[in-house]
Order: sequence, then C-alpha cells, then structure tokens
Amino acid sequence: MWIADKYIDYVKNATEASPGESWDKMLLGYKLNKLRTKILPKKNLSKGYQKLEAMMMSFVSDSLSKPESYVWGNIFSPCEIVQCFGLSTLSIECLSCYFAGFRLEDFFIDYAQNTGIAPTLCSYHKTFVGAIDSGAVPVPRYAVTTSLSCDGNLNTFRYLEKKKGVPFTFLDVPYEDDEASVEYLAAQLEKFARDIEERFDKKFSEDDLKKRIRIENETRQALGEFFRLQSERYYPGELISHLYLMMGMHLLIGTEEFRDLVRFMVEDIKTYPKFTGKKILWIHLIPFYQETLQKYLNSNENYQIIASDIIIDSMEMLDEERPFHALAKKIIRNLFNGSYAHKAAMVSRLAEDLKPDAVIQFCHWGCKQSSGGSVLLKERLSEMDIPMLILDGDGIDRRNSHDGQIKTRLEAFLEMLDNRCPAEGDELSGEEESAC
Repeated sequence: MWIADKYIDYVKNATEASPGESWDKMLLGYKLNKLRTKILPKKNLSKGYQKLEAMMMSFVSDSLSKPESYVWGNIFSPCEIVQCFGLSTLSIECLSCYFAGFRLEDFFIDYAQNTGIAPTLCSYHKTFVGAIDSGAVPVPRYAVTTSLSCDGNLNTFRYLEKKKGVPFTFLDVPYEDDEASVEYLAAQLEKFARDIEERFDKKFSEDDLKKRIRIENETRQALGEFFRLQSERYYPGELISHLYLMMGMHLLIGTEEFRDLVRFMVEDIKTYPKFTGKKILWIHLIPFYQETLQKYLNSNENYQIIASDIIIDSMEMLDEERPFHALAKKIIRNLFNGSYAHKAAMVSRLAEDLKPDAVIQFCHWGCKQSSGGSVLLKERLSEMDIPMLILDGDGIDRRNSHDGQIKTRLEAFLEMLDNRCPAEGDELSGEEESAC
C-alpha cells in the first residue's frame, strides 16, 4: 500500500500548495481506489464488506466525475425523491470523510476557520466549507438539507448559497409525531420534488417513488436480518465498513443495487463461523481513522460491532401507496429527531432485539446532542444490565482525538467485559461457570 500512501501525500501537498488546481488529482485518486476495491479487495474483510466498499467507492467516484448528476445534501435528505430524476445525493458529511482520505481535513478546517468560520462548528461541516471556500472542490447546481439533527445544517447550506451561489431546499422537520406534522412535512417533500422537476427540466413520476419505497422496505427488512445474524456469526469488517453501510442506508436506499447487496450479505454471513466474542452496539458517529479503535474492532474475533444506530436510525416499514407521507413519517420518527429520550427508547429496543454485550457511544466534538444525552442513555442501558462506554473525540479531525486517552479507557472497558459474568440464562463454558 506504499504506492497509495505516496499518492495521498502527493495530493495533500499539491492541494495545500494550490487548492484551486488539485481537484483532478483528487478525482483520479478516487477513481484509482474504485479500481483497487474491485480488483484487489482487502483480504481481511468478509465478501459482503468487500462488495460494500467497492460499491461506495464507485458511487462517490462515478458521481463526482459527472457534476450534473448529483446534488449536495445532508445524510437525512430524502435521496429517494432525488433518485426519481436520475440524480444522486452526495452528503457533505460523507464527502468530508472522503476528503479526509487524503488527510486534508486539517488543512480545510484551518482554511475555514481562518476565513471566519466558528471553531465550535462541527468539524465535518468545517472540512466541507474549507474544501469549497479554498476552491479545491467544484460545486453542483443544487442542494437540499433538513433541520434534522445537526444545528449546523441550515447555516452551512446558507453559507454555501451565499458564497458559491448554490441554491438549496430546506426541509423543516417538526419535533412532534402527529398527523399535522406529517402533513406539514409531506407538503414540503412534494414541493421539493416539483422544484427539482422545474430546475432540472425532468419529469417526476410518483409511481417511480412508490417503487423505491417498496425497495426501501425490502432493504430495511434484509438489513434487520443481517444485524441479527451478525450478532451470532463472525463477519470480518472494519470501522469504515460500518461507515460505508451508513452511507448506503442514507444515500442509496431505494435502489435495487443496494438492496441486492444487503440480501447478498444476509446469505453470505450464514457461511461464516459462530461468533464467540463480545458483541458491541455502536452509538453515533464512527471515527474510522482512530488507531486504537481499529486495533480492537477491525476484523477482531474477540470484539465485533454488530450494529450502529446511525445505520438503522429509521426502523419501521413505509406505506408505498402514500410515498410523501411515508417519507415524512420516516424523517419525523428518525432516531435523531426530537428529544434524546426518543433516541434512548429506540436504542433500547434495538438492544433488546440484538442483545449486545456492551454499548459504546462516541461523542463527536462539537455535536451537542450526542454529548448532552449520553448519560440518559447510559442510565437506560444500566436498567437493562448492559454496560456502556462513552468516548470523547472527533469523528474526522485527528487532532481532536487523543489516542492515549481512548486507548486507556477502551482497554479498561474491554477488560471489564472479558471478566464479566454472562447474563442469567446464557450458556456457560466450564471456565466461565467456575469463574462466576
């Protein structure tokens, strides 16, 4: 992999020296990585996660290669509607992770802050703003965002409209889950479809949207089965594998391609051995670059992430006959909407279903809702006798995650898990029975 590291260093140095002339070099890197994931997949990954990585690299590389083919969004934007026009949604949060693949997040963050962006803004947003302001990344014709769940969404997209002239639709998501709120958001979603129709001069088909809702239901059903199987079997993956799965569930949900991949993973995982280690339910953002977390959670037979709340933040089936109302309910009932008590209740139900040995919540620096509600979730899980570790750090800015602190706390937590007696009713080995 030294060739890839050399190219990463080359692109990083070229971007820092002249950001306005580096885009073609970055895009070539994405295309080469797309090719690499197809020809030389990582040997330590299961087949399903190999295919998932290749799909996500192809999706981003192919979309960025055709500026007229995508719109910007946040991860909660209704990609199903955008897909009806033959367009893709590229979320600014996920794109920031791809920029970090060239280790450019520090340069872009500093660039944004030096132009007046507040240091307290989420680092995903600062990375993206710095990438655009520096001229390193070209802009599309249109964007869409929601008020869910980050306070920075609206301000970031307003800023991009003002500085780069990218018009956007803002979807105001109500907190309350009632019929009036659903009607209010459904009307916004229908207007959003008409706005894209007019802006891109393409016809909207409600039948197409209904079909995508049906595919989405099939995908979510298959993913639930996959998570249940992943709590039983060892299925080698990496931290970044769960990031890719989150991308698929938010940017490719509603496509046959992604549904078929999840169905493949359901069948593929059945061929893998029983998992006998500790099962981890991950909460919130995934710092895919963090060294200690990679050491313990990348393809480790002793500790396995079996699911993440940000992957399956919407759990119920949708009514395809009323597609706009269905999407409105999906967004309003999202795990990240409303009070943190709503999230705690949904995570608890997920834990009841998957029966993890432990929960780890990563509190991303600058994300107030994550840090503020973590204690409430810990109390809820304590009632279920599920230990929880709260880690502080940064999902993208390496400078804000101190490996020494994370290493000390994670290793102590895992040691506690290893020494913890299984729950009542679990089958015990002779060694466990004598220890307990």
